Amino acid sequence: MSQQETAIDVCGLTKIYGHKKVVDDFDLNVPKGAVYGFLGPNGSGKTTTIRMVCGLLTANAGSGTCLGWDVISQSEKIKTEVGYMTQRFSLWEDLTIRENLDFVARMYNIPDHRRKVSESLENLGLDGRSDQLAGTLSGGWKQRLALSACMIHDPKLLLLDEPTAGVDPKARREFWDNIHDLADSGVTILVSTHYMDEAVQCDFIAYIAYGKKLIDGPSGEIAARVGLHTWRVEGKGLSEISRILKQNPNIEQVARFGTALHISGLDEAALRAAIAPWQNKPDILWREQPPGLEETFIHLMNKAGDNY
Repeated sequence: MSQQETAIDVCGLTKIYGHKKVVDDFDLNVPKGAVYGFLGPNGSGKTTTIRMVCGLLTANAGSGTCLGWDVISQSEKIKTEVGYMTQRFSLWEDLTIRENLDFVARMYNIPDHRRKVSESLENLGLDGRSDQLAGTLSGGWKQRLALSACMIHDPKLLLLDEPTAGVDPKARREFWDNIHDLADSGVTILVSTHYMDEAVQCDFIAYIAYGKKLIDGPSGEIAARVGLHTWRVEGKGLSEISRILKQNPNIEQVARFGTALHISGLDEAALRAAIAPWQNKPDILWREQPPGLEETFIHLMNKAGDNY
């Protein structure tokens, strides 16, 4: 992926509904072929931002380009280069897989559409199920069909809105393998999500809350830039440790992750002092570790202000 090739470069994007700024002064730069995640709670403005960037929604303010086209004056040009996969399955359940793809190909006026449909079926492993009704498919296979449909016109930009909701872990893994293959071929991908296991699949992440971008950058650098320090503790008595440390003003987060607690704070010395009384107790294992995306996101959300 070349960092010199830019797919999206916008600044100051703002969207207002009534008296509320749903998206407030949003800047974004996305390299071509990147998988770029928009992470935030429901209602934070993720989908609205993506739609403005891609010409599907007109901004009240701001400027920039997407795929070389102006996001305000050339939105119709951008739309022809975009594939959009919604969270809910939106194809026709009483049609077969092939019939669904054939219908979508005709809508895009794709030349030799039958050949293109056959290629799409083969590329995503759907050719053996081509005559199966879409309504009888499992969640994972519906997901494959939806991805195939939104890529059938060979878009340069793919939008994914909560793409793996309701599918099993195996299907989720296969889906992301397909997404990374598309990115390697030069397709730029924007992902709207509030799931951490989707966010970790992204090359870049923008954290959004209440319409504002809190931070963005390469996914592997975000946690370090925030400056959190985290300890993981396993063993006996975790409930008591959690209860007491949550009352300590120097502890910002105490969160349960399976059989362990993650304890985080910005002041490293104060954090060490807070956990010191338990560190030498038997049957308890402590380990310092880098903070993850979830701890980072919770920290940023705690600092954000509501836009209502």
